[in-house]
Amino acid sequence: MRINEIFYSIQGESSYIGRPAVFIRLSGCDLRCTYCDTSYAFNEYRELTIPEILQSLGRYATKLAIVTGGEPLLQPSVHDLFRELLELDYEVLAETGGHVALDSMDPRVHKIMDLKCPSSGMAQHNRFENIQWLGGNDEIKFVVGDRRDFEWSCEIIRRYNLQSRVGAVLFSPVHHALPYDELARWVLECGLKVRLQLQLHKVIWPDMLRGV
Repeated sequence: MRINEIFYSIQGESSYIGRPAVFIRLSGCDLRCTYCDTSYAFNEYRELTIPEILQSLGRYATKLAIVTGGEPLLQPSVHDLFRELLELDYEVLAETGGHVALDSMDPRVHKIMDLKCPSSGMAQHNRFENIQWLGGNDEIKFVVGDRRDFEWSCEIIRRYNLQSRVGAVLFSPVHHALPYDELARWVLECGLKVRLQLQLHKVIWPDMLRGV
């Protein structure tokens, strides 16, 4: 597998925020979001087998594994990695951009699907049919850059009844673009069952640009 980095840190997002986790970042992405903060994962990688990946996880004091990217689902062998992690009793989270089919994913994997808002420049790639493969164990995230993004997200939430379909609907501000308090006010006013999230790791380690 093409692995960009493996590191141990605090999960900064989702309903798992604050928990110690091991991150397995896969290389490669076919989207180019305007606010991307992991462009280093587009092409940088080392080749590792799944046994080598699993061996490297043993040094970390956690059974929470977050498989991310890039876009991790672009590598078909990621499903073998999911299976091996689950068999080792890891709680597995998969962070996906939402434009790759989810129908073959193991339902035990906790999916965190990012629906791209207009300011990302990638909204045309959203695969809305993926919503049918999400359930109460999964989450949907909207990264919001401006008011238009927010209104668009609220419309999608209502159209697809996301509040009832998934375990959590997350609003995250584009870092250094949308003030936290402004998005918080919009969330308070919208009347939807959503969760405001900040990227906790960027609050704790503001100068750290990537994992180790």
